[in-house]
Amino acid sequence: MNNYFTDSHCHIYSEYYDNIDEVIKLAEDNNVKRFINNGTDRKSNSEVLNLIDKYPNMYGAIGIHPENVHEYTMEDINFIEENLSNKKIIAIGEIGLDYHYTKEDKKEQIKLLELQLSLAEKYNMPVIIHSREATFDTLNTLKKYHVKGVIHSFSGSVETAREYIKMGYLLGINGVITFKNANLKDVYKDIELENIVLETDSPYLTPEPFRGNTNNPSHILDIATYVANLKNISLGKLANITNKNLNKIFNVDN
Repeated sequence: MNNYFTDSHCHIYSEYYDNIDEVIKLAEDNNVKRFINNGTDRKSNSEVLNLIDKYPNMYGAIGIHPENVHEYTMEDINFIEENLSNKKIIAIGEIGLDYHYTKEDKKEQIKLLELQLSLAEKYNMPVIIHSREATFDTLNTLKKYHVKGVIHSFSGSVETAREYIKMGYLLGINGVITFKNANLKDVYKDIELENIVLETDSPYLTPEPFRGNTNNPSHILDIATYVANLKNISLGKLANITNKNLNKIFNVDN
């Protein structure tokens, strides 16, 4: 039984945290003992590679986030490919589509996503998918590739959740579920625990009652407590199930 928790999606970089050792220790003191650190561009991908080398219980995902669609070069894609052989790089991510600020670069975003999905398929790597106001195109693009992974920060309908699950994806639950105006809890009441993982998206999306502060992986415990109450199960059982779910998709030590 793995009764510790895993933060399956965080952005632990020196840009956001003055003392990463302290961030890791605080998480471990709150029974969060494994981390998947996600890159979003060349700089953060390089830092993720350095940090997973330093911390035994940290794994990495490297990728180009859709918000960086106008900055990336093919060198950045090659850099990702060259580092997929690192045993502690367990996914390509954070990648996806984001139409929140602009829909004018849809084609470029889809092209970038497809470049990275092709790599995932070629090397049989899971992906960590960001989809914001882009469900239709995300689903249609993912259907073209033989890949599996996590839909990070899933906040769609039960019907959309079931489509992703059918395609072999897990759904990432983070602090948004605790927000007072979120109807996510109604969606997740209908989703089996075997289809979810827990994440913070640190330094973003701090759960209640800590909103307004910088998020950190220790808050997995607050998210887990909320989900365990929602599903009427013990924290230990939730930790065990969500770790099992992760281990099915990612090549991480138990």
